[in-house]
Amino acid sequence: QVQLVESGGGLVQAGGSLSLSCVASGRTLSSYAMGWFRQAPGKEREFVASISRNAAATYYADSVKGRFTISRDNAKNTVYLQMSSLKTEDAAVYYCAADRESGLRVGVSAYDYWGQGTQVTVSS
Repeated sequence: QVQLVESGGGLVQAGGSLSLSCVASGRTLSSYAMGWFRQAPGKEREFVASISRNAAATYYADSVKGRFTISRDNAKNTVYLQMSSLKTEDAAVYYCAADRESGLRVGVSAYDYWGQGTQVTVSS
């Protein structure tokens, strides 16, 4: 089992940047493909980005492609989400999640472990 803790959320103006981190404990992060999801008030949790176990492959939702970058440092047991050119519609609680399977999956139900989330607020 792995425990995930996100950090780095906050308030940013539209057009600005923010970097999120997700630190894993309990088991080495390299055992998992990782994903970032987000959930805005009144909306379902949605996929943002995923990264393979060895960081060789990544996948993004169309809404964030070209603006967000997912990365990982297995030696530090940490996954990152670098967000730039933020829009008001990017505001949400952001969650990292771990997938015991190796694929770059996008479904919420595919992921086995979740963090508690970190709030991202984007002002206009």
